[in-house]
Amino acid sequence: MKIILQKLKKAEVDNYLLAERYYTVLSAVNDLKLTRREIELVAYTAVRGNISYANIRKDFCEKYKTTNPSINNLISKLKRMGVLVKDASKIKVNPQILLNFEHDITLELRLVHG
Repeated sequence: MKIILQKLKKAEVDNYLLAERYYTVLSAVNDLKLTRREIELVAYTAVRGNISYANIRKDFCEKYKTTNPSINNLISKLKRMGVLVKDASKIKVNPQILLNFEHDITLELRLVHG
């Protein structure tokens, strides 16, 4: 079996952009077909810790120029997909796909030819 190794390095200026890159790759590899706004919401939620409180939602709306009803629709869809979960009274990113974006991230991607 021949293994091909390819390394890419992409630097981002802040945690939100780093998280957006990560969730874009995750969406593509797992064929989740997340929209740009969904990726932004997941990334923002991951960095902030949750998307439950009014002040966090307001910040998201200002940063990404959207509305609170739009956030509610996105949250409903992402919860059905299992990307977001309800933990006690907070809506958070599923712990299985949550990283600490304060640190560098190395991803290993293996696509196996059957």
